[in-house]
Amino acid sequence: MGKLYLVATPIGNLEDITLRALRILREVPLIAAEDTRHTRKLLARYEITTPTISYHEHNKQERERELMEALVSSDVALVSDAGTPALSDPGYELVQAAIRKGVEVVPIPGPAAPIAALIASGLPTDAFLFLGYIPRKAAERHALFADLLTERRTAILFEVPHRVQATLNEMQEVLGGDRLMAAARELTKVHEQILRGSIADVRAQLASGPAKGEFTLLIGPAPQEQVWSEARVRDHLEAAINEGLSRSAAARKVAQESGWSKNDVYRLGLEGT
Repeated sequence: MGKLYLVATPIGNLEDITLRALRILREVPLIAAEDTRHTRKLLARYEITTPTISYHEHNKQERERELMEALVSSDVALVSDAGTPALSDPGYELVQAAIRKGVEVVPIPGPAAPIAALIASGLPTDAFLFLGYIPRKAAERHALFADLLTERRTAILFEVPHRVQATLNEMQEVLGGDRLMAAARELTKVHEQILRGSIADVRAQLASGPAKGEFTLLIGPAPQEQVWSEARVRDHLEAAINEGLSRSAAARKVAQESGWSKNDVYRLGLEGT
C-alpha cells in the first residue's frame, strides 16, 4: 500500500518550498495537481520530472478512483496551485477516501496564505477562525458578517479581487467602520501588500484603484466591552422568556445582543431550570 503525501507548495515566491517537499516530489511516481501547467513551472524550476495528473474541483470524483487505484501499489503526492492542499482547495474528499482504505496520509507542511497573513496582520493570533471564501449570495454574506459581530477570535477569509470593494462596503455596514482588520494580497510576491487599520481605513485605501490579486481578509475580535457578563446574560434571558419567547428564540435574541453564542446562552437557560 502506498502513501498519500499532501505537499504544501509556494503561494508566490518559488523559494518558499521545503527541502522535504522537493525530495517527496522527486521520489513519488505520480503527482496529482490542481493545474498541471501551473505545477510544471514549479517542477521545472527545481528540475523535477515526475509525471503529473490533474485533480481539481471538476474532475475530482473521476480522478479519485484512479488515484486510489494508484495508491494500492505506490505513493502519490497531492499539490494545489499554491499553498497547502485540501485547505480551501480540492483534496478533502481524496484524504477521506484514503483514510477509509487504510492508506497512510502524510502532511508535508509549508506555505499557507491564512497563516502567513495572520502572523503579519498585527491582530491577535492566540485564537482564530478560518472561514474560507466569502459566500457569493448576499443573504449568506450578511449572515456571515452578522455572526462576526460578537466573535472573540480573529476571523480569516478569502475574497477575489473584483468583489473585494463590495465586500468591504457590506462588512462596514454590518460590523461598523471602527472594527480592526487587515487585508493581504500578493503575499510573498513582488507587489505584496498588507493593509492594516479599521474597516473604514482599509476600505478607503483600496478605493484609490482597481484591486489585483486574491485577498486574505482578517477581521479582528469584537471589542471586549461588547461581551456581557454571565449574570447579565441570565437576567436578559429570563426577561425574554417571561415576555413569551420560547427558550430557543430567547437564546437567539440574547446571543445577538450579548456577544455569547446561542448554544452557550441556551445552556445557561437549561442550567437555571
